[in-house]
Amino acid sequence: MSKLFIAGEVFHGAGSLEELKNIKGQKAVIVTGGSSMKKSGTLDRAISFLAEAGVEVSVFEGVEEDPSSTTCLKGAAQIQAFKPDWIIGLGGCSAIDAAKIMWVFYEYPDIDFHSIIKPFTVPVLRNKAKFIAIPSTSGTGTETTGLAVITDREKGVKYPVVSYELTPDIAIVDGEICASMPAHVTANTGLDVLTHCVEAYVSNIENNYADALSKGGLALVFDNLREVVLHPDNITARQNMHDASFMAGLAFNNAWLGIVHSLSHQVGALYGIPHGASNAIFLPNVIRYNAQETTRYPDLAKIVGEETAEGLAQAIERLRSEVNNKASIKDFGISKELWEKNLDFIAQNALVDPCTGFNPRVPSLEELKVIYNACYEGVVFSEEVVNA
Repeated sequence: MSKLFIAGEVFHGAGSLEELKNIKGQKAVIVTGGSSMKKSGTLDRAISFLAEAGVEVSVFEGVEEDPSSTTCLKGAAQIQAFKPDWIIGLGGCSAIDAAKIMWVFYEYPDIDFHSIIKPFTVPVLRNKAKFIAIPSTSGTGTETTGLAVITDREKGVKYPVVSYELTPDIAIVDGEICASMPAHVTANTGLDVLTHCVEAYVSNIENNYADALSKGGLALVFDNLREVVLHPDNITARQNMHDASFMAGLAFNNAWLGIVHSLSHQVGALYGIPHGASNAIFLPNVIRYNAQETTRYPDLAKIVGEETAEGLAQAIERLRSEVNNKASIKDFGISKELWEKNLDFIAQNALVDPCTGFNPRVPSLEELKVIYNACYEGVVFSEEVVNA
């Protein structure tokens, strides 16, 4: 027997932010990022809808990209003082992920961050508050996952905190909120969605629901990502990408991910490379690596008009180029000297990353280094190099 893990209630479609009018409660803290939600008017609209519901609101602003454990502690202190019965993550995945960990610290003020980085060690939540996720980017699917990615700045390590306790009680998937998203963010987050679909489909957990959602999400990405990058005001395409993000999140929440994410977490933490951008660099070569172990890639290839794992890898490379994303890690200005200095460190961290355990092929440290080096240079992964 299996259980399908999903946000408790899901409201989707353009204009669904208005569902906040129907929230039952006394107080809510909205956790958000920089100024985009304020500039677009989304933050004010959310506060207005909650006021109609009779809910008093406090706002924590300033969650940075790749949020830190320090920021989460700071936000938790504000939440602790306000004592809300709802915590709302509004904005990009960073804001929502940070809000999830603030929620943990709110309910357990004495808990140590490093005590919850081992998968499924977050204690039981919802003793003080419930959680609403309202994404403004179509990327991580965090609005329906039990996952929050947090960076320890001192250690230079990005930790995926995994627990079904973190799955939101309510998800609001409103494509209108994404209309102001810049083209490069649209591309990066959309390629993240694509990676979720591919990795969930080939993970070592068999799940019919995840399979169907992965395939459906993949088709939506290939049909809509180019369009929203070129025509950001196309709300239909925006909603399609937002739905794809949710579908991909639901897929990997039930089948989990693989070494594309393990590899990306490290270069994001150490070099600040946007997550979706690094995923899109690693994904084609990881497909080539994993194809030695799984026969599932051709299923996905057929959706994009190809037949083989290599055809799928090349289709992803074409899409990556069409939305103006970089093809190698060195394109981000990382010197060969710095890369080689840190290679052992990031490869070791990738090997023990929680996502590695769900990859269809069990990697060695040396194999991860080969993939890393190929992606640093932007060349095709070769099995001959692994076996040399």
